[in-house]
Amino acid sequence: MISKTSLLFGLSMLAIASPAAARECAQSPDKRLELCVSVEGGEALYEVKRGNVTVIAPSRLGLRFAGEADPRFTAIGHAKRSSVDTSWEQPWGEQRLIRDHHNDLSVTLAGDTALNKAVGVTFRLFDDGFGFRYDYAAIPAGQTVSVTTDQTQFRTVGAYQAWWYQGLGQERDEYLYTQTDARRITLAETPLTLKGDNGLYLSFHEAALVDFPSMLLEGNGAGTYSAWLMPWPDGTLAKKAGPFTTPWRTVLVGETPGALADSRIALNLNEPNKLPDIGKWFKPGKYVGIWWEMHLEKSTWGSGPTHGANTANVKRYIDFAAKYGFDGVLVEGWNKGWDGDWIANGDKFSFAEAYPDFDLPEITRYGKTRGVKLIGHHETGGGIENYARQLDAALELYADNGVSLIKTGYVRHSGTIVDGDGGRQWFAGQYAVHHHLDVVKRAAKLHIAINTHEPVKDTGLRRTWPNWVSREGARGQEFNAWGNPTNPPEHMTILPFTRMLAGPMDYTPGIFDIARSGKELTRRVQSTLATQLAEYIVIYSPIQMAADLPENYEARLDAFQFIRDVPADWEVSHTLQSAIGDYVVIARQPRGQGDWYLGGITDEEARKLTQRLDFLAPGKRYEAQIYADGPGADYRTNPAALTISKRLVTSADSLDLAMAPGGGVAIRFKLLDTRP
Repeated sequence: MISKTSLLFGLSMLAIASPAAARECAQSPDKRLELCVSVEGGEALYEVKRGNVTVIAPSRLGLRFAGEADPRFTAIGHAKRSSVDTSWEQPWGEQRLIRDHHNDLSVTLAGDTALNKAVGVTFRLFDDGFGFRYDYAAIPAGQTVSVTTDQTQFRTVGAYQAWWYQGLGQERDEYLYTQTDARRITLAETPLTLKGDNGLYLSFHEAALVDFPSMLLEGNGAGTYSAWLMPWPDGTLAKKAGPFTTPWRTVLVGETPGALADSRIALNLNEPNKLPDIGKWFKPGKYVGIWWEMHLEKSTWGSGPTHGANTANVKRYIDFAAKYGFDGVLVEGWNKGWDGDWIANGDKFSFAEAYPDFDLPEITRYGKTRGVKLIGHHETGGGIENYARQLDAALELYADNGVSLIKTGYVRHSGTIVDGDGGRQWFAGQYAVHHHLDVVKRAAKLHIAINTHEPVKDTGLRRTWPNWVSREGARGQEFNAWGNPTNPPEHMTILPFTRMLAGPMDYTPGIFDIARSGKELTRRVQSTLATQLAEYIVIYSPIQMAADLPENYEARLDAFQFIRDVPADWEVSHTLQSAIGDYVVIARQPRGQGDWYLGGITDEEARKLTQRLDFLAPGKRYEAQIYADGPGADYRTNPAALTISKRLVTSADSLDLAMAPGGGVAIRFKLLDTRP
């Protein structure tokens, strides 16, 4: 079964408060977190403590609507409490079985305006964080309303460091993170991760973002962060008709960075799987593609003598994929519209017309004979209306040719996406949020999975729509081809505790030609070869690309073996050691297997860590196949130095992980004892 319940205490009604109550409280299952909601001075407030430590000081709740004054709240009514302890199964993921253990507190806020007269708020408390959302069930069916302000606040207490970048940049979410005093935050994208002097790590985000604008957080210089929603061109934040609920606002709370990375709150706050048969038509896997060669300017997206997406070149990649056990070949630049300034002319793309040198039926026929599937590509250049008009025909063309996975792209400056009325839209406002989910839903009808680049951020919707298999949404590998500058070593030690808290990322790891004939450091990959292998463990995605050129892999078949071996679907995942911006060590067990894999990455500093192997099955022997930085390895001067070794280990052992500057380590623990 795709989903099952392993243990259910049930939705049990525990208490109902007086309609005139001014304060209601609830705790997480282990009583670690306590949340109280109150009405004071006309404001609806909530606050959260973890033991004796204040996580969130009294902070405002609620929305404001066009045509109404700022609401004054007078009381809390109809408080309900419930407890749930269930487990459900992901069809694919970083963890097969997910436990959903939480306590709910639902209240109704009584206000003095028509639309805020009776506002439902549900708080869901887990041991590692909480979420809450608003329910405007009292709005009559068919009545249209416009949200003009989201009053939600998160007031922290004490000193925090933050990892963030400035929101509303023209390149969407493709920026490097900076570490600063959290009070310096102006407008930050989420997930927004903080480290406190009180020993706590926090991360603010949202879950189940459906038909609502994406939330950023605006700082006030004193530790308060207020919801800032990407607006429509007329300044309206959200346009709704009839009753509605908002996305969940979420806060992860832990004592280590790993506690944040291993939380599954966002998934638990989304609705169950709507595609129970997806296991029949989508399987996690690895792919190669005609992509990196274009970034290296060896071929072009546009037509002409250097056009990369030609039938002969695609067949060459198919042969390589078949030889080394890859599932698919991504091909970009096959369809008409790439010539000239395709970003400025995104409305000129045709998604059903191929360039003359690309034979779609022949390529997919040939791929079928080799056991390799074509991975489709739809770059829109931000021309959403043009794409939407052609979407059904474009999806049907791929479906008719056996293509079951499509990478989509929306390369256009944020704030300049043109909607159907000529308005200029942000890349993650309500207009774009609706469009992206519509693509996923329509693709699902044809048994097609979607990998979105330049996306709206992930908020756990992969649980509900598991054909939304991965996204970009951060500075990925392509920046390591362009420079100005490329991603520094610390980038890979920050992503697991920021962007990756949202969900899978199609980072496209595995570059072997790191030095690129002595290219300037800031214009090439800033890592060692061992780091490129470790990225397959550290950066999770159910579709992992071996991004480099085939000839570069065949020149290093010894290192390439790890990429061939490593799976893309996991039984369980553990963050073992971490310091944000310095290092990270993650272990994952393949689904349905006894093996384990470990990936470790450091920043620009050499580092030696001792790692206990107590995550391995007790009483079993494993062959540790270790891919480590070789003698003299250094991302600046000697990035290709790699040592491959083997040793027998058990769960009682420890390993010393020695990582060079910009280095890493990748290990396969191959189970030798297969007896029960």
